[in-house]
Amino acid sequence: MPFWPSPISTRDVAGSGVRPGWPTTRGGRVWWTEERPDEGGRTTIVCRAADGTLRELLRAPWSARTRVHEYGGRPYAVTGDGGMIFANLKDQRLYVLDDDSDNGEPKPLTPEGCRYADLMIHDGQVWCVREHHAEEGKVTRAIVSIPLDGGEIREWATGCDFYASPTISPDGRHLAYVCWNHPRMPWDGTELRITPLAGGISWKVAGGTSESVLAPEWKDDARLYLVSDRSGWWNLYEIGLRGDGARAVHPAEEEFVAPPWLLGGRPYGVLGDGRLAVLHGRGDLRLGVLDPATGSLTDLDVPYAGWEGTLTVEDMTVAGIGYAATVPRSVVTVDVPADSGGSPRAAALARDIDRLPDPSYLPVPRAVRVPGHDVHAYLYPPHAPAVEGAAPPYVIFVHGGPTSHAVSALDLGKAFLTSRGIGVLDVNYGGSTGYGRAYRERLKGQWGLVDVADTVAAAEWLAAEGLADPAKIAIRGGSAGGWTVMAACCRSGVFAGGVSYFGVSALAPLIAHTHDFESRYVEWLVGPEDPQVYASREPLGLVDGVSCPMLLLQGLDDPVVPPEQSSAFADALLERGVPCTYLSFEGESHGFRRTETRTTALAAELAFYQQLFC
Repeated sequence: MPFWPSPISTRDVAGSGVRPGWPTTRGGRVWWTEERPDEGGRTTIVCRAADGTLRELLRAPWSARTRVHEYGGRPYAVTGDGGMIFANLKDQRLYVLDDDSDNGEPKPLTPEGCRYADLMIHDGQVWCVREHHAEEGKVTRAIVSIPLDGGEIREWATGCDFYASPTISPDGRHLAYVCWNHPRMPWDGTELRITPLAGGISWKVAGGTSESVLAPEWKDDARLYLVSDRSGWWNLYEIGLRGDGARAVHPAEEEFVAPPWLLGGRPYGVLGDGRLAVLHGRGDLRLGVLDPATGSLTDLDVPYAGWEGTLTVEDMTVAGIGYAATVPRSVVTVDVPADSGGSPRAAALARDIDRLPDPSYLPVPRAVRVPGHDVHAYLYPPHAPAVEGAAPPYVIFVHGGPTSHAVSALDLGKAFLTSRGIGVLDVNYGGSTGYGRAYRERLKGQWGLVDVADTVAAAEWLAAEGLADPAKIAIRGGSAGGWTVMAACCRSGVFAGGVSYFGVSALAPLIAHTHDFESRYVEWLVGPEDPQVYASREPLGLVDGVSCPMLLLQGLDDPVVPPEQSSAFADALLERGVPCTYLSFEGESHGFRRTETRTTALAAELAFYQQLFC
């Protein structure tokens, strides 16, 4: 079948605008980051004044991005006088930028040799997670405080493998933080601990090896809020300073936090009247107001169906990143009414797509559940005005992580396909977050089996329902999603072709060469290292089962999934005479950031589908 004509080009998708993130609101001003593909993926910081004036704070070549855990997170914090502390990508040092530094240069605050993330300003100091990489490869982390005047750095919490979410009590007497150790990931088991700042021994407040405790926030000097999955769902709790009197604020079979792949996320905040602005839901997270005294939760009537997992709150104003199926990801402020009967006022300050195509070309997803396997997914049928046809081709999207999830946000990459007559099914296979602990633990020890079975079942369901041409269903994914793509093509003949972005093909080399944060992740996903088990699970050991064409794309500076993972699989396919195209990109890491790379990759993907489907 010929593809439908579409006004959405590869350039529209690859360089349509900036990706905003990490908003902060204070004193009527709002700050946020902007990742700019047309500047090689550089991340700047923008400030919007109370009168609406926009100011870019970081000029090239400065780039605000931390590499703690390699994935990073919130790379800056705002000081009390409106200045800024940020982590610079090139050297990973923290720098100070004064509020009046329109033409000034950032000044270094920390020496070279460490990385910093989860920044918070308190009492003239930066409190944060510090990560140190020794020459022999050992990685250590601590929570430290750094005086803004450049004084001595002090360690407050050490000895654990990982730290997150440092926060100081209102009276300045206690530091609360989250910590965990290998082999656990933060969604497996963490502890909330307290350290007295006047000296003394820290103690555990909540959590353990089988409870994920996240996002502490002080209610007052003696009590905290936190998110815990002790019920099987990440719900919001209130707890005493010594771990006493824990209570669920609003028990629900919903999630109140997103998985903490990035440091610095805050899924809720305390409003000026004591109520809480919260994110909650299944799959997409909605914005609501929760009264901790009564437990009542009311969603705010705003034109954003979902929100990214971080909010900031000042008095009765909330700032976050909102989205909808036909609304781009946007920096949004919401003025919360003083009573539940009032109407919130929402304002979009920036968005990630400069120029939207004709809305009639934008697909509106439908949440579906694939029967039998009970798999959650978002269905995007082919969508273009005045165009109809027989059962269309489809592409199954597989998200990375794998402890992550797909959302229903506007995605021009999907619209690029659906506007051409190719449907998309974005699958949240077993192991995905957003649906409770039991759903994400379906993948424990089963990576390469459950994820594959769920995506195959999704493809078979599309064909059985008459939604897709059974001979024209492809699969694509990145990182852990790339693993599932390769494994599914090895284990099933249902797919006409597969597209893998920086995917994992072999387990032992991944364990040997990947970064510290995920270095023990495979133990949970598959099991302790066993050559026979690994060979029976990994795509490189099952490559003889592949009969469909494949497209593999890889950044050559990837510290998470080394390039050899893709190149080895490509070589194995070519040795067996299976059609395979391997494209590598200098200067790209884990996730492509440059407009030219994204454009080339998408053009190659479209050409690949043309060969499969036409």
